[in-house]
Amino acid sequence: MATKPFLGLPDSLRSLVSARFAAARQSGALLFTETELATIRLSNIPFQLRFCRALAKKPTRSAAPSPKVDGAASRTDPFANPLSDLLIAEIPPSQPSHILVLNKFPIIPNHFILATKDFQPQDHLLDKEDLGIAFDCLRSWEDSPEQPARRRLFAFFNSGEHSGASQPHRHIQFIPVEDMSPLDGDLGWTPLVDRMAHAFKGTNIDRPVLLPLPFACYGLPLAPNPSADDLHRAYISLYTYATHAAQKSQSEPFNNEQPAVLQARGPSVISYNLAMTATAMVLCPRLSEHARIPLHPELEASVLEEGLVKPNGTILAGTLLVKTESEWNALRDDPALLHRILTTIAVPRNEVQFPAAM
Repeated sequence: MATKPFLGLPDSLRSLVSARFAAARQSGALLFTETELATIRLSNIPFQLRFCRALAKKPTRSAAPSPKVDGAASRTDPFANPLSDLLIAEIPPSQPSHILVLNKFPIIPNHFILATKDFQPQDHLLDKEDLGIAFDCLRSWEDSPEQPARRRLFAFFNSGEHSGASQPHRHIQFIPVEDMSPLDGDLGWTPLVDRMAHAFKGTNIDRPVLLPLPFACYGLPLAPNPSADDLHRAYISLYTYATHAAQKSQSEPFNNEQPAVLQARGPSVISYNLAMTATAMVLCPRLSEHARIPLHPELEASVLEEGLVKPNGTILAGTLLVKTESEWNALRDDPALLHRILTTIAVPRNEVQFPAAM
């Protein structure tokens, strides 16, 4: 099979994930929740707005566990001893360092996770092995022989208290692009990271590019067959730029000089969201876990934290999830609120002190 050189799996990654997802959904091992979908605009860029009613928590009574978009319930470690019905594979097969496991509470089909087999902190920097295996997953998905049509994965990683991460055990998440796309294809949405590809043209592949977005987000194109070392170098370069942006260094602007590389291992000094496809890597520094949007006063007490939007790394796919109908209506009625959300939770682009390309 085409995946064997990458992950050593007995079958294609795509077929293993889809088969396990179907079986786990049938058995009740995972809880899939439907969402409503609309498209709004961010600076003329189509951005998905998803509404999941099941996420809303009533303030007057305790509720059953809600679907989570970043793993399972936060009080236990779902990756320490994953349910067999959710476990896809241990990789590499000979001496496993990582596991592939389904998200127990998905809102998009075939959402799966790459986690370290032994506990590693989510708020520490990724190792080159993490990135190498993650890229192999991206490449293996595209290389699947089941369907001649191209299929792609979007990978994202939430790190730090402001990032939207809900599990302390290190994990990178994957969502199939085609499962994120509307069935009718009429809404004009494609992943945000793909829409930013034009920013990489004519740039030095080793120098991060400040992407043309209202918030600070740095990107690099990836070579067709990068090594784990190549991926880690790109990641640390993006992280370094993002760290300087988050710290808003006024005293030492870069002035076309690449910033000094920070420590490449250990705890991260910032919160951030990382996203990766088979062709690009992007990283967004985070300043806040949430942003508040204005609602009608009579609606603000109907559920807990109504009006408090908490994005995670799926913003780099061009997707935002809301939990109440009032939030859903507010953003559809006034798409400018999306700009407000993103420039609250991230660094506003106009506050970045160094050039977009160097």
